[in-house]
Amino acid sequence: MRDILAEIVKHKQQEVAERKSLYPVKLLEQGIYFGTPSVSLKQYIKHKGKSGVIAEIKRKSPSKGDINPYVSVERTSIGYMQAGASALSVLTDKSFFGGSSEDLTTARKFNFCPILRKDFVIDEYQVIEAKSMGADAVLLIAAILPPGKLKSLCAFAHSLQMEVLLEVHDGEELKDNLGAMPDVVGVNNRNLKTFEVSTELSQKLIHGIPSEWVKVSESGIGSPAVAAALRALGFDGFLIGELFMQSSRPEMAAMEFIRELARLEKTRAHEGH
Repeated sequence: MRDILAEIVKHKQQEVAERKSLYPVKLLEQGIYFGTPSVSLKQYIKHKGKSGVIAEIKRKSPSKGDINPYVSVERTSIGYMQAGASALSVLTDKSFFGGSSEDLTTARKFNFCPILRKDFVIDEYQVIEAKSMGADAVLLIAAILPPGKLKSLCAFAHSLQMEVLLEVHDGEELKDNLGAMPDVVGVNNRNLKTFEVSTELSQKLIHGIPSEWVKVSESGIGSPAVAAALRALGFDGFLIGELFMQSSRPEMAAMEFIRELARLEKTRAHEGH
């Protein structure tokens, strides 16, 4: 079985070195979004009037190949927000996911909500890059970062007034990185080595996350019923990409999902009384 994650990281190291020489930090700091205040991802996920859904723009993946390569970022991102999503996640990795920094900047231009830069961050440079694209938060993946490095990247993002979504895949990664003080903890139900998915992982790990922290379940949330069950366990939000992107109109798929999730939760609350 090829280790896709190791391949991505190796490629990312070369890519970052190349981008540093092409776009120096001084240049990135002059971008129009670099000085703008960030919108809080954790506050929007917890916001009572929102769904907790972080809706993702994802053109392709290493495991599935093309998902929606010609998606309109403008139409989809605006539609996601109108559907009641709490935030946007935009994949900016080109080689493996078909994304780009332009995708994120386009989403920023048309939306006020928090935007997460979804990429494989291994260097401070990518955090500066994220800020200059208009991102409010960055993803830090425990599986590719030693705890010390993750902690310093987290502190660096905070110094730029950005938030961090820490992504974990097992109890050890969770335990090793709680000291980094991320803003949101995401449990990725996808094994990044094999790309197999099971939401049982979220059910297992939720008990290890401090109760006051904002908790998100990522990947493999195939229906509103699954999301409702995870919410009942204590998850505040859900990162959903493929499920929506497989539709020719991802924003419509998101709207139906969010509507049904609200209906299920209303029924559950009613039955609880």
